[in-house]
Amino acid sequence: MIQFEKFILDNGLKVIVHQDKSTPMACINILYDVGSRDENPEQTGFAHLFEHLMFGGSVNIPNYDEPLQRVGGENNAFTTNDITNYHLSLPAENLETGFWLESDRMLSLAFSEKSLEVQRSVVIEEFKQRYLNQPYGDVWLLLRPMAYKVHPYLWDTIGKEISHIENAKTEDVKNFFKKFYCPNNAIMVVAGNVDLDEVKSLSEKWFGHILKGPDNKRNLPVEPEQTEARSLTVERDVPVDAIYKAYHMCSRYDKEYYAIDLISDVLSQGNSSRLHKTLIKDKEMFSDIHAYVMGDFDKGLFVISGKLSKGVSMEQAELAINEEIKKIQSELVSVDELTKVKNKSEATHTFGEVDILSKATNLAISELLGNADIINKEVEKYLAVTAEQIKEQANKILRVENCSTLYYKSKKK
Repeated sequence: MIQFEKFILDNGLKVIVHQDKSTPMACINILYDVGSRDENPEQTGFAHLFEHLMFGGSVNIPNYDEPLQRVGGENNAFTTNDITNYHLSLPAENLETGFWLESDRMLSLAFSEKSLEVQRSVVIEEFKQRYLNQPYGDVWLLLRPMAYKVHPYLWDTIGKEISHIENAKTEDVKNFFKKFYCPNNAIMVVAGNVDLDEVKSLSEKWFGHILKGPDNKRNLPVEPEQTEARSLTVERDVPVDAIYKAYHMCSRYDKEYYAIDLISDVLSQGNSSRLHKTLIKDKEMFSDIHAYVMGDFDKGLFVISGKLSKGVSMEQAELAINEEIKKIQSELVSVDELTKVKNKSEATHTFGEVDILSKATNLAISELLGNADIINKEVEKYLAVTAEQIKEQANKILRVENCSTLYYKSKKK
């Protein structure tokens, strides 16, 4: 059970405090309720660009990293389709330095042309290196627009195309910042060797004066139900053929999520899982194969992806996957198998809450999902899933007409 306290500043900033006296460290995690789904379809990649810009200097602090490193701290960030998350860790005695740094960049970024130019170049280089010049790097640039037609999940966090970042103007960037990077659009979790009264005092001192931003009510287009199978075949300079199958599923908020997540575990978590045992060990048709849920906050995707063994055709590989899907749709998962994946799920959640940074991040995400206490209810929701629910969701989700398949072929030398 993770204990926490919660309060809200007058400007709307939600603050969650988790005290852990067993560590000399503290961390500050700030989650902004903005991801790539909130971008203009003609200006994509902005949320990810901001992940970089937020380290490029703020109004009173030209260099974010230097003062943090001086007090023994470190930091990082990540962007998804749903959120942008920043976190720093430092010795608890230097906690105020973290508040000073985070409040200044929430107050205002420097927004110099030079900073934009530097970070734009970094993002463009990342686009080329990770997505265009890396084997299988463009998979999601191909799979997302096939699976989604109207919802903004149809582009990846890096953006639809490089030109959107190349053409980003300072004014566009400023407007994006003013809209989303404000206290009422953020959740701050302070965890570690901290005191509630101190955190309250520091929060008021460093964040209380920052003005509230606009109320961002989302009105995103709803993805229509997919009614026929979609597929795309590409050839790339990669070592082996690969197959990617994406099925539409519920959102992270829905109660069915837990059963569907366990389906992915039954299929591919660990060496004794079905896909691994049958398709890698017994039949030697794949060199690796995985099933996983994306965990999206709007209706998301259940994905099965695998790299084919030499000499195995795409038709054989897909047939083998479909046979395993039919089994989980027609037969109830055994008590032993279900117990095993539930135990693994419980262990994963417990292990994921060992360090204060993981706890801080998960508390912030839980609060965004509706209530920080969700973090304490997750395990029991997985444990409550029945074999009947798994079979029901497998039949509902893993249908041919609900699937977008990418056949990713190796160029014949």
